[in-house]
Amino acid sequence: MKTLYALFVTCILCISCAQPQKSVSPTATVITDITIIDVVSGKGLPSQHVVIDSGKIKKITAQMEDLTSYSTIIDGKGKYLIPGLAEMHAHIPPPSSSPEHIEETLFLYLSNGITTIRGMLGHSEHLRLRERAQSGDLLSPRIYTASPSLNGNSVKTKQEAIDKVTAYQKEGFDFLKIHPGIQREVFDQVVTTANEVGIPFAGHVPVDVGVRHAIQSNYAAIDHVDGFLEGLVPESAQVSPEDNGFFGYNFTPLADLTKINELVTLSRKHNIWIVPTQSLYERWFAPITADVLLKEPEMKYMPASTLANWKKRKGQYTSNNPNFNEPQWKQFNSIRRQLIKALQDDGHGILLGSDAPQLFNVPGFSIHHEIAGMTKAGLTPLQILQAGTINPATFFSAEDEYGLVKEGLSADLVIVTNNPLEDAKHLKNIAGVFVKGHWLSKETIDKRLSEIAKVRAEK
Repeated sequence: MKTLYALFVTCILCISCAQPQKSVSPTATVITDITIIDVVSGKGLPSQHVVIDSGKIKKITAQMEDLTSYSTIIDGKGKYLIPGLAEMHAHIPPPSSSPEHIEETLFLYLSNGITTIRGMLGHSEHLRLRERAQSGDLLSPRIYTASPSLNGNSVKTKQEAIDKVTAYQKEGFDFLKIHPGIQREVFDQVVTTANEVGIPFAGHVPVDVGVRHAIQSNYAAIDHVDGFLEGLVPESAQVSPEDNGFFGYNFTPLADLTKINELVTLSRKHNIWIVPTQSLYERWFAPITADVLLKEPEMKYMPASTLANWKKRKGQYTSNNPNFNEPQWKQFNSIRRQLIKALQDDGHGILLGSDAPQLFNVPGFSIHHEIAGMTKAGLTPLQILQAGTINPATFFSAEDEYGLVKEGLSADLVIVTNNPLEDAKHLKNIAGVFVKGHWLSKETIDKRLSEIAKVRAEK
């Protein structure tokens, strides 16, 4: 009997030895002992190991049998893993820019943990950039791109609206960009044609359209909280809509805050996402001086000509503007913060976007100014994190592609050194970024940023 048992064990061992051992892909990377932030529940899952390969999150586990087979091991102890952030009001340089400048701008976004951008002023060349980013031929965030601008000069008639909306949908733009100046009947034709051909629209609220009609027309998103302050002005004030000033600033003293709930409820009913770009109103259109802003470290990544233009334009809107004064700006900004908080709490949802590169908003870096603005408006760290991760994925119907740290999803990830659920400002403390599985360590990021700063200093 003992002989038979020994023979049985020997056979089993032989069979086991004959079985091929599961090998680790030579391209796989593992992050060890890291805390994963669940952006849905707002909880941290500690001591996890995350395997990344072929651009995807392949495995998440608390137990790893053997780490020695991995050629790339990233120590995550004491750090936190979040989904890559989205900049939902970005700008890509125009085709007239050099390829180097375009690539540098895209890297500035990546360097700050932004792995998805929503380009808000499109061109046919941006469609090719989108394809290159998707294929991995270009080191870039995932790109969604707007059409060229639909504004009061580009679409003056209903027929122009039909022709351009149809053409932009056929070209493959992700959505239409609405700019100021469109007359209401032309806007309505834009909406009708967009619905017929199946392309969403987003952006500004033209004055002749008004925020209520814009909401009822089912924008995919309204950016800048545009039109909302004007929507708080009672009809009894009998103002001319064209006198609104910079995003309603001139109407600040007339705003009836009891109307906020009505606008928020209407927005929720029509599923209107909001991209606040609050940093514009606390940096460009704000009492802070250009000289103070120009001393910020990230300004070294912008061309000197751009910085000079920013300084000039800021003066035109603030210090040299007879209608601008700090007390009214404080009231204006307070109303904006109340709107943002109400739209977060009772509206359809907020998307993180700063409008970069706009005045004193350096690509990538400006998202952290936006985060600060959201914090001042009363949003929690989790709400801000959701606005930059799962909300954009939901907006683009891409929850099965990105927006979470989850097996099977794209490896667009950020490692941060402090817990972002405790304070959203920790999102700037980046230890490294994965873009479609490609690892950018802090050392790699810092080296590339130094190269960009050197190029800027030489021009």
